[in-house]
Amino acid sequence: MGLFNRREKRNERGGTDAAANQKLADFIKGTDLDESAGVSVTEETALTTSAVYACVKVIAESIASLPLHLMREKSGVKIRARDHPLFGVLHDLANEETTSLNFREAMLASLLLWGNAYAKIERGVDGHVSALWFLRPRQVEVGRDKDDKIFYRYTNANGTVKEYKASEIFHVLGFSLDGVKGVSPIRQAKQTIGLTMATEEYGAKFFSNGARPGGVLETAGVVKDPERLRAAWNAQFQGSRNGHRVAVLEEGVKYHTIGIPPDEAQFLETRKFQLGEICRIFRVPPHMIADLDRATFSNIEHQSIEFVQHTLRPWIVRFEQAIYKSLLNEYERKTYYARFNVDGLLRGDYASRMQGYAIGRQNGWLSANDIRELEDMNPIEGGGVYLVNGNMTVPQATPQAEPKQQAPPQDIKPKKAKKPKEDNTG
Repeated sequence: MGLFNRREKRNERGGTDAAANQKLADFIKGTDLDESAGVSVTEETALTTSAVYACVKVIAESIASLPLHLMREKSGVKIRARDHPLFGVLHDLANEETTSLNFREAMLASLLLWGNAYAKIERGVDGHVSALWFLRPRQVEVGRDKDDKIFYRYTNANGTVKEYKASEIFHVLGFSLDGVKGVSPIRQAKQTIGLTMATEEYGAKFFSNGARPGGVLETAGVVKDPERLRAAWNAQFQGSRNGHRVAVLEEGVKYHTIGIPPDEAQFLETRKFQLGEICRIFRVPPHMIADLDRATFSNIEHQSIEFVQHTLRPWIVRFEQAIYKSLLNEYERKTYYARFNVDGLLRGDYASRMQGYAIGRQNGWLSANDIRELEDMNPIEGGGVYLVNGNMTVPQATPQAEPKQQAPPQDIKPKKAKKPKEDNTG
C-alpha cells in the first residue's frame, strides 16, 4: 500500500517519468523480453542491431537531405513561396537550435521506430509558424478529451506534464489502425528483431570465450575446491586473446566439449537470413545496407529506383500531407503546399540525363533555362524559349479522292453448245 501511495504522491507533484513507468509495466507484465529470443526489444535497443540501424539511417538521411520547399500555385503557375515564414522553417532552420535537415532526420527516425513523430508548433504574432521543436515520442501520449477532441500529453525529463491541443502539435502519423496513433514497426516485428539480437549476442559471447564452446572438466578424484579450478581455467583460457593457448591438464583431468559448433548451428546462415528479414520490415533493398550477395550492375539501378518509389515515397507523402494539415490554415491550403524534390535521386547518370534533356528540348516541353535549372546552373538570356524541330507541323485533314466506281459486269449469255455432226459413213 505504501508503494502505491508514494506513486500517487509523485503523480500529484507533477507525474513520474513515462519511460520508467513503461519499463516497470513491461517488467511486471513480462513483455520486456521477447517470447522467443529471450532478449529485451525496444525502439532504443533495436538500434543496437546493425541491420535496423542501417535501415533507419538510410531512409532518414535520404529523405532529410532532399530539398523541402513551400510552393505557391496561382492560375496554374507554381513558384517557391520564399516570402512565406514557413518556407525558412521547412528549408533552412526548424528553430534557433536545429537545422531543417537535423530536425527532419530526427522526425523520420522517430517515425520509423515508433510509428509516430511529434513536434511542438511555435507561432509568431501573425499566427504563422515560426519554429518547430522536436518531442521525444516515448514521452508523448495521445488521447481524446470529453468532447472527443484529440489532445497530446507530454512528460518532460524532469517529470512535469503538459497537455497540448491538436493545433499545437505537428504530428506525422505512420501506419495506423485507428487513425489517431501509429503502430510501432519495432513492436510489430519484435520476435524477428529479437532473434537477430540474440544471434549477435551469441556470436559476441562465442568469440569472447576464445571461439571455443563450453565444456566440462572431468577428473577421477574428488575436487575439493571446484570454484578455484574453474576460475583458474577461465583465467588462462577464456577470452579471444587466450583462444589458442595450449592447455596442460594435471592429475588425470580431462576436458570434454559439450557445446554445438557454430557451423552445425548454422550461425552465419541465420545471420544472413535475419538481415533479409529486417530489410523486409523497412522495405529496403539489401544492397542499400551493404549486402551485395545477390547484387549485379544491372539490377542495382532498378532497385535504387524502386527504393525511391516504393520505400521513400510513402514516407515523403505522409510528411507533406502532415505539413498541409497542421502548418497551414484553411485559407493558405487553397494556395500553398509543401513538396520534397526527389529529382536528384532519380536523375541517373550523366549520359541518361543528357539524352532525356535532348528529347524534352527537341519536342518543346523543356527550354534551355528549364534544363539549366535542373542541373543547378544559372539561366541565360533568351533561354526561356520553347522550340520544336522544323519538320514537325500540325497535322491537317486532307480529303481523299473517292475511288472510281466500276461499271457492274454485264450479264454474259452462255454460248449454245453446237450439235455434233452426224456420221454418215456407216
